[in-house]
Amino acid sequence: MSSEVEANQQDSDASKRGGKMVWAAIAAAVIFIGLGIIFTGRFGGDPSISSSPLVGKQAPTDPIALMDGSGQISVSDYAGDILVVNYWASWCLSCREEHPVLLRGATEYQDLGVTFLAVNYQDTPSNAVGFLDELGWSEETIYTVDEGSSTAFAWGVLGLPETFFVDRSGIVVGKVSGPLSYPLLSQTLDQIILGNAIGDVTTGEVENR
Repeated sequence: MSSEVEANQQDSDASKRGGKMVWAAIAAAVIFIGLGIIFTGRFGGDPSISSSPLVGKQAPTDPIALMDGSGQISVSDYAGDILVVNYWASWCLSCREEHPVLLRGATEYQDLGVTFLAVNYQDTPSNAVGFLDELGWSEETIYTVDEGSSTAFAWGVLGLPETFFVDRSGIVVGKVSGPLSYPLLSQTLDQIILGNAIGDVTTGEVENR
């Protein structure tokens, strides 16, 4: 009789342990799904878009060739300015979409110590010039070309268009992946002028050749 009672007790204990394991597995799954939702909301659903490791760090100061061939510049040459560093190319359809936004921003923020730096990426000189001849040049923008993609590598560019924001102390304070709208550009610059943090924003998929 005692062995039958003992067997029943063992079955009961095993059932309890099994139940606890099931609930533990369910709880782990809920936590995993919850974290997935949080990270998807934070970084966007496109796996090619990720948070920039540069945000919160000093901007790269590697020399960048001027598009007109007159020499080189560096981000450090504009210490004290807020910088809008935009990577673009003539083959990038979204770059055409955001180009008028950049032209307007460069004009409207020039008296507020904001410098726009356009970096032509994986393009040909003739196509780049043709793009600007068609859509417009900005007298307030510094046009450069990323020779050998070395500058894009230093900035961690994943595709086009991508825009980085650098504060007056040379720290990268934000990045936008995808085309800029003017409200987004102006709100971002206003926040930087006020000294507020920006972080990363995804407006759409970036393009690659």
